Amino acid sequence: MKYPHLFAPLDLGVVRLRNRIVMGSMHTGLEDRARDFPKLAAYFAERARGGVGLIITGGIAPNAAGWIGPFAGKLSSRREVARHRRVTEAVHAEGAHICMQILHAGRYGYHPLIVAPSALKAPINHFTPRELSRRGIERHIADFARCAALAREAGYDGVEIMGSEGYLLNQFVSPRTNRREDEWGGSQENRNRFPVEIVRRVRETVGPDFIIVYRISGLDLVSGGNVFEETAGLLRQLEHAGVTLFDTGIGWHEARVPTIAGMVPRAGFSWVTARIKSATRLPVIATNRINDPAVAERLLREGTADLVSMARPLLADAEFASKAASGREDEINTCIACNQACLDRIFSGKRATCLVNPRAARETELIVHTAPARKRIGIVGAGPAGLACAITAAERGHAVTVFEEEQEIGGQFRYAREVPGKDEFRETLRYFATRLEKLGVDVRLRTRATAEAILDGGFDEVVLAAGVRPRVPEIPGIEHPKVLWYPDVLCGRRQAGERVAIVGAGGIGFDVATYLTVSRPPDETAAVHEFCAEWGIDTQLRAPGGLLESARRTPGNTTRRKIYLLQRKVSRPGASLGRTTGWAHRMALQARGVEMRSGISYQRIDDSGLHIRGPHGPELLDVDTVIICAGQESRTELLRDLPSTVRVRLIGGALLAAELDAERAIREGTELAAQL
Repeated sequence: MKYPHLFAPLDLGVVRLRNRIVMGSMHTGLEDRARDFPKLAAYFAERARGGVGLIITGGIAPNAAGWIGPFAGKLSSRREVARHRRVTEAVHAEGAHICMQILHAGRYGYHPLIVAPSALKAPINHFTPRELSRRGIERHIADFARCAALAREAGYDGVEIMGSEGYLLNQFVSPRTNRREDEWGGSQENRNRFPVEIVRRVRETVGPDFIIVYRISGLDLVSGGNVFEETAGLLRQLEHAGVTLFDTGIGWHEARVPTIAGMVPRAGFSWVTARIKSATRLPVIATNRINDPAVAERLLREGTADLVSMARPLLADAEFASKAASGREDEINTCIACNQACLDRIFSGKRATCLVNPRAARETELIVHTAPARKRIGIVGAGPAGLACAITAAERGHAVTVFEEEQEIGGQFRYAREVPGKDEFRETLRYFATRLEKLGVDVRLRTRATAEAILDGGFDEVVLAAGVRPRVPEIPGIEHPKVLWYPDVLCGRRQAGERVAIVGAGGIGFDVATYLTVSRPPDETAAVHEFCAEWGIDTQLRAPGGLLESARRTPGNTTRRKIYLLQRKVSRPGASLGRTTGWAHRMALQARGVEMRSGISYQRIDDSGLHIRGPHGPELLDVDTVIICAGQESRTELLRDLPSTVRVRLIGGALLAAELDAERAIREGTELAAQL
């Protein structure tokens, strides 16, 4: 076997896991309503069928005060057990094990009932928590124990107690958020008492033959957090209290350091797991930005961890484990760490899914079954929308032909993959290319789809997924030699100068600014080193919270260009970027010296540079390059040439170019193909 460590069984004494792959906890929104539990069961069952060893559910509160939001997932009554049993039975039927995560949000809860060790409002929340009384603490410990007992009754193999990411247990342990002066605060021993007592009481309640995973914060990434010496002490106490294995937690939600975004190198925090493993005799789970079986195998082989957690990668591909085990790695639909359809949606109160896999968490709704009759389907355009439509239609048994005028597939993904931090987009194109070949799709590269070609093809269905072209803004001098268009820059056809103005501060403008200011590190080790240095992370774990604010620096792989990032809107540049990653992109560009401006009108472009008018009047930007990233327009000219008798279905950018959105494009392509 190519990955002997990854697929080695692990005997925990309580159960024997069939391999070392853990589907880590990730909230989908299906946990929050009883009516959605059949969907949740199907979602987890598909991952279990795909070969994962252990599944950990999204966070379930032990009481109403612990809700993430109003009426979120909770297990505190026997009336709630039956819905959970449906989930555990579905997972066990497919040969996997499952633990329920008990998560108390503490001051992170978005509702007025929240409690915390001290009445300190979180910077990411509107609500101020009520300080728990001594009696309230005792009630909460009892609620955790009762929740675990109910989880056992529901058929779970164990529970994961969430003690990281800045949630309630983490809040008790940290001097940043625990200002108490009684027996539950002050000294490290007192601050540790709450989680230790919870684990002790849970173990006492559920007995010895039940898994207790504790997710411990190995790196807080907030000022005033714990040092690793304190974490090591907590590890030892939790061992004695009854923990079965430890899971690695990285960063609080209020931290201003990215932890799972694409800019984080693969396995970029595995060194934290190694420190945890060195401080305990129990098995340890590695996590964060591990999306490749080879990387997972290396971590296990080198002794960094005993298991590897992959949450979003299993959202992206439910068959990740079985494909790796059977030597079909090239068929894995790799997580690209974009957060667009998963975390961004969850933090907006919507159900999570996946940009590259729109069936995720919709397994009972978006069903791809064999077509009742085989059709000839012509698809114009091999961007994300066209590719998703092509492979889904081919999977259903249709004969598919794809017309693409460029020399390779990918559409806008071809530009995104060139941006540092979006390297994973290459994996999506690799996945699509592999599926097209294995499914026998007729892909005609360097072939413009004309009306004659479409009519001669005799297609039963025609899908227009030709994507977009850059919009040409009305700026005098737009034809000046200084002007470049973002596709030419990102694909390397044209080179920008040393002084650059970028017209448009949306997602593409930010991508171009990143592309122009960062060069890729030579290898994975250098990438992790540069990342930690850029974000001020103490790799020695001696600073409180693991954060060296004074040591944060511009990364060594930053170029010396002067960049202006401009937009007409008066809102903050990057306001339309992803909710969970936009702030990180803004901070990174600011650290590299990119000057961002809003409320700009463009007067003209000439030999002197770019003439603008801003909030403080007219100004000349002495630049040698002006890059246009001012939106897109749909490519639908083929419609004018086709007779009205030909029905054409539009998807992706061809349907709507106003907001270029790969998640929408892939979803539309998949949904359409599932119906053809």
